[in-house]
Amino acid sequence: MSSVNRFDVITIFPEYLEPLKLSLIGKAVNNGLIEIGVHDLRAQTTDVHGSVDDTPYGGGAGMVMSPEPWGKAIDAVAELAPNEIHELIVLTPAGKKLTQELAQTLTKSKHLIFACGRYEGIDVRVGDFYSSAKNFKVREVSIGDYVLGGGEVATLVIMEAIIRLLPGVIGNSASLDEESHTLSNDGETLVEYPNYTKPKEWRGLEVPEILLSGNHGEIAKWRLEQALIRTKNHPN
Repeated sequence: MSSVNRFDVITIFPEYLEPLKLSLIGKAVNNGLIEIGVHDLRAQTTDVHGSVDDTPYGGGAGMVMSPEPWGKAIDAVAELAPNEIHELIVLTPAGKKLTQELAQTLTKSKHLIFACGRYEGIDVRVGDFYSSAKNFKVREVSIGDYVLGGGEVATLVIMEAIIRLLPGVIGNSASLDEESHTLSNDGETLVEYPNYTKPKEWRGLEVPEILLSGNHGEIAKWRLEQALIRTKNHPN
């Protein structure tokens, strides 16, 4: 494996991950900054129907994704980076919420494997098994307090949040220092100040005069004040 960060996604809908070929992420792949693999879970099944789920023990509605295809798929993907610690991200509403801080933490992982569950989720023994494996770290992650049809959309969100922070992905890296949910000098997490561009007047609304003054010290002060106001009014 190369020294770049590698991302592997396991899913029953590989086509759902086509957006990874676009925009910043697509460019990062083409420029050799990252590696991405998308893998069909059904390739690890043995029956003619490609079954990946079964009824839950104990009864109840819905189906649960079977552990055996997942184990085979994760093992196969781990072989793509045999010398790395594999960070397995299990997408679940019960997981830790994604934050900018968590995204920054995940940039340090050289190999991230995303397990896109469906139905009532993945048999919990999959996460339990890999949690005890010496070359794995397992995280359950959520992108919010709501339920989606599967983990693919959440994976796209998490991957973009991580990849844009990697060196060389954003053309002007200084823009990362002033965006929302970054820390101020006193350690407070702030949302970003309001931004304006040309024209000076649009539909009766004017650009604040301070931004036209050329006084960068006063502009910085104004932006910090606006960020503090926005953070105070930001819904939690």
